[in-house]
Amino acid sequence: MNLSQLLPFLLIAVLIVPMVLMSRKQKRAAQQQQQLQNSIGVGDRVMTTSGLYATVANTDDDATVDLEIADGVVTTWLRAAVREKVGPEEEYVDEAEVIDEVEEPGELVDEPETEHVDEPEKVNAKAAVETPKKR
Repeated sequence: MNLSQLLPFLLIAVLIVPMVLMSRKQKRAAQQQQQLQNSIGVGDRVMTTSGLYATVANTDDDATVDLEIADGVVTTWLRAAVREKVGPEEEYVDEAEVIDEVEEPGELVDEPETEHVDEPEKVNAKAAVETPKKR
């Protein structure tokens, strides 16, 4: 066989191989997501696809899950909206509760000396522009 006869097969292979690999990757990701949604139980700390952190309050329905966002605040979400399980609530700190420690002001540090540069002389703008001489 010469190269001209193999070219169509090579082109088809170059197009089909990436499609097959992407398809397998998508199937694997969908399977992992399904396993995650099936493994969610009451008390699990989860993050939704919109970035909301909550605790699972109820999983009685196959299609939905009740998430407790704050004490006594329970919302109903589709199971598909749960993106991942996260660690216990103690691991997360509300940024509003974090207070940065400020050190007491100490002795001022002298700024490093810089080389003194003389300011340029002020030049009269009219005098600086040369006027063409008449001949």
